[in-house]
Amino acid sequence: MKKSNYDKFPEIKVSGHSCVVSWEAIAQTLQPQLADKAVIAVDCYHGVDTVNVLTSLEEKLQPSAVFDASAAFKSEGQINELVKEYVTDDPVFGYIAPLHLTDFFDAQKLAAMREEIEKVPNGLVLVVGVGAGLVYPNPDVLVYADMPRWEIQLRFRRDKVGSLGVFNETESFSYLYKRAFFVDWRVCDRHKKTLMDSWDFLLDTTNPDTPKLITGTAFKEALLQTISQPFRVVPFFDPGPWGGQWLKEVIDLDRSEQNFAWGFDCVPEENSLLYRFGENVVEVPSLDLVFAHPRELLGAEVFETFGDEFPIRFDFLDTMEGGNLSLQVHPLTEYIQEKFGMPYTQDESYYMLEAKEDAFVYLGMKDNVVPEKMLHELEAAQTHGHYFEAENHVEKWPIKKHDHVLIPAGTVHCSGANSVVLEISATPYIFTFKLWDWGRMGLDGKPRPISLEHGKNVIQWDRTTQWTQQNIINKVELVAEEDGWREERTGLHEGSFIETRRHWFSKAVPHHTNGVVNVLNLIEGAEAIVESPSNAFAPFVIHYAETFIVPAAVGAYTIRPYGAGEGKECATLKAYVRTPLHFNAKYSITKN
Repeated sequence: MKKSNYDKFPEIKVSGHSCVVSWEAIAQTLQPQLADKAVIAVDCYHGVDTVNVLTSLEEKLQPSAVFDASAAFKSEGQINELVKEYVTDDPVFGYIAPLHLTDFFDAQKLAAMREEIEKVPNGLVLVVGVGAGLVYPNPDVLVYADMPRWEIQLRFRRDKVGSLGVFNETESFSYLYKRAFFVDWRVCDRHKKTLMDSWDFLLDTTNPDTPKLITGTAFKEALLQTISQPFRVVPFFDPGPWGGQWLKEVIDLDRSEQNFAWGFDCVPEENSLLYRFGENVVEVPSLDLVFAHPRELLGAEVFETFGDEFPIRFDFLDTMEGGNLSLQVHPLTEYIQEKFGMPYTQDESYYMLEAKEDAFVYLGMKDNVVPEKMLHELEAAQTHGHYFEAENHVEKWPIKKHDHVLIPAGTVHCSGANSVVLEISATPYIFTFKLWDWGRMGLDGKPRPISLEHGKNVIQWDRTTQWTQQNIINKVELVAEEDGWREERTGLHEGSFIETRRHWFSKAVPHHTNGVVNVLNLIEGAEAIVESPSNAFAPFVIHYAETFIVPAAVGAYTIRPYGAGEGKECATLKAYVRTPLHFNAKYSITKN
């Protein structure tokens, strides 16, 4: 296999600003801001090591008084009771909490802490922790310590962090992740958005040994630069029970790992952005861009529909020399709204980046399926450990490289061994109802949770062999063709809000966002370059299998083979949100 040219750490270079590194340099930067009496509030996202931040700054700044914001929280018992109905007893799923950070604070403790801060006669007062900006609104200096969600998950696994407001670091990873997904991150996001315009400084402690600080102005200008150009988020990769070996080679990952099952190449809820300021690189959650500039990034129509959420996800599922994914189904829109508080569901598709000759997918039901019989056998498999013969009930389809399999919610499906899927879907990716997992254990040695009770409520039994073949397998239509390129519509299913287009090209091919965010992956070819016809942004080089985002505000752009890809036919797969504009002109190259 050729040497990988996939960039695992894509950076965005920002000029005109600097970054300071180390607690000593950070303290020196903050000191000149201070008067005879001054309050520095260091507000933090969930997952930040607030004790380390507090002790490090206390040592370097030598303040007159120090306050830990968590001391004003309600008791652990009160917080656990507060979140109980949203965390639920389900092993996987909860309900999106409508809570705010103020709900976690004890009103009397909060008032008392504010009074103590006011009583400090002079000198520096340091307030640190989640909600420090609530403890003391309008401080003299507001620092925000942010944290990408992927790093938080790694800290869950290392028992380095628990849930918001409680000390439960030894809980299982699945519980901590569920509680964060449904409660903690929602609460912290709502709070963060109220502060973003007021940050004097942004603190990056993703690498706890190398803290970094930039000004709020530098952060804002970095985000403004990003929405005017194509960019990539920082991908992350994870092993899994079905995992394969393809990602190791193509992405150049750690060969000593057992496998890599997942590759999260565009999941802005959990990915991050890397900003280079001179010699130093600062890491921030990519969600910050979504929160700060949703209209410019997503487009006005998408923002009006989804708010400040990034609705499209691209990820890799590697089963090459591995095993089948779990047999699964995703909830219908009404079900996910009622049961989990999510506004939309996970319609998705499998685009086959690679496939061996024996590769296949399970998709839809057999024509003669008997729902009661299938459910009875699934229950026996779950309860008594019987082996479930999936092929007696679910249709099995051979697949090859560049096939596109569409999976509207309610369709039973899974990818089999010996393939690499580029999964394109709506964002609520946690909502997978596993029906059967082939009798295997998770990487932790425990059975993976099965969600049969949820699954049986949403399976669409009428999606049988003929319907599946006619509606959701390789529904490819030629849209346009000119010298050096052609455009094809490949899906998704008409009921989904996502449209996908494939472009094959040996010359420059024109694209236009038409006011809607575009997400693309280079699915064929070693290298290509994205350019602005008006030189509005610097040329942007992409490599095989890399996913990149073109903000709605960019407008016109072109893509052509470049470098190692020149002289060969390349291809991209592009996804965007369908809007009335695109529905009305979906076969026009000028409308994507």
